[in-house]
Amino acid sequence: MITGKNYIGNTTTANGNKTFKTFNPQKNIENEWTFTEATSAEVNKACELATEAFKTYSKVSGAKKAEFLRAIATEIENLGEELLNVYCLESGLPAGRAGGERGRTLGQLRAFANHVEEGNWVEATIDTAQPEREPMPRVDLRKMNVSLGPVVVFGASNFPLAFSTAGGDTAAAFAAGCPVIVKSHPMHAGTGELVASAIIKAAEKTGMPNGVFSNLNSSGIEVGQELVQNPKVKAVAFTGSLKGGRALYDLAGKRDEPIPVFAEMGSINPVVILPKALENRASDIAKTYAGSITLGTGQFCTNPGLILGIKSAGLTNFVNTLAEEIVNIEPSCMLHPNIAGTYEKNKDKALSQNGIDVLGAHSENVKPNFAKQVVTTVQGKTFLENSTLHHEVFGPYSLVVQCKDEAELREITSKLEGQLTGTVISDDNEISNYVNLIHELENRVGRIIFNGVPTGVEVCASMLHGGPYPASTDSRFTAVGVDSIKRFVRPFSFQDWPNDLLPAELKNSNPLGILRTVDGKKITDKI
Repeated sequence: MITGKNYIGNTTTANGNKTFKTFNPQKNIENEWTFTEATSAEVNKACELATEAFKTYSKVSGAKKAEFLRAIATEIENLGEELLNVYCLESGLPAGRAGGERGRTLGQLRAFANHVEEGNWVEATIDTAQPEREPMPRVDLRKMNVSLGPVVVFGASNFPLAFSTAGGDTAAAFAAGCPVIVKSHPMHAGTGELVASAIIKAAEKTGMPNGVFSNLNSSGIEVGQELVQNPKVKAVAFTGSLKGGRALYDLAGKRDEPIPVFAEMGSINPVVILPKALENRASDIAKTYAGSITLGTGQFCTNPGLILGIKSAGLTNFVNTLAEEIVNIEPSCMLHPNIAGTYEKNKDKALSQNGIDVLGAHSENVKPNFAKQVVTTVQGKTFLENSTLHHEVFGPYSLVVQCKDEAELREITSKLEGQLTGTVISDDNEISNYVNLIHELENRVGRIIFNGVPTGVEVCASMLHGGPYPASTDSRFTAVGVDSIKRFVRPFSFQDWPNDLLPAELKNSNPLGILRTVDGKKITDKI
């Protein structure tokens, strides 16, 4: 049952006077539930509880954390159809997407459970003492990853489950041994509360300390700002706009003790279509990309917002087919009137730029909050001269840049801002003739795709979901997959520490049986 209250640890509270409701974009009406925004006192209490919980939770074994993570997954499953129904009412997304995203969320939680249960993620490294070494003896040094402290997670608008309350950021922080405070997204606060209740139940059933998790409601930016500025918070995870992510990053940097903000802030995901591919299968590529541009109403951070090609008959065929295909796709609902309004605003700004031509646009009337998809084109020289054309238009929009030659294509690629993905479409092994172009693209993206589409992010250990700024605030880390745990840990060394006082991961006997680097060799043996 949705109460509209905040979870401050395992206690629900609603002490504030500011309330709000979520919105059903399909029906264009408010939902029935009323949510109470967290007060400053409630924010502080959540941070205090998290700090106290950290003293215990950071020492919890990998096996016990795994039990907690699996229990969260089970409790989310136990929410049944109620969770999926509320998800759809608050997002406008179809039931199939709701079920799929729930499955991804459960899979993430269980993958992290397996990861911490195995234990190798701590990257234990031991250099044993060499008292007889000349000219100076060597001390005994032992290093491993340890948890940072309380983490604030901001729920994402476009993934009410997989990137929100119990999404990848929360799962990674829990796996690392960090308590989590979620700033629930106001567009799906009901979905967030239901998931929060599941996390609290799991924490209580597995004996986790009170304060290991809190969930705070907020319709504006004030609660988020207070959380980032609270000295007890040690890291922030955010998925959303460049404006929002950059604001949090700057705020965290101004603290007396600056903290890391791991923000994934979107991308236009350039797609380079090489000449032979355009010559051989321009129409097929165009049909594929019409589907990718409009998938999920274009509300993915990996949406292909920029397509690059060299002028040719094949490129002409591609843009003509793309224009035909894009208008034949039925428009779909966006997540919220605010997102639909921002899409129209950013789309109009892009269309108002000099040199932009509309290739294809849905022109018929649509229901409120439904997006009209558009594909446009521009000359390479114009794109280079106008940085406004580089900006993301969050929604079913894409820009085809027609380059005069390979040199211009390379110049454009080298001057792109940081991106989550880059895609190369190639035939007849022609990619081997574009080594320098591929090198330029690799330097601008976090993941490079061959003959595919960027939409779709596999959750696995090899996935890198991040990229050079402004795609993310730190290109060394991923926001997807078990390696995302590395955002919420720091390396820590023990020097000449008594063996019986060392963590299990570093003891001579290696009681956990993990893989360790001992005196330069990777072994599981005891010392």
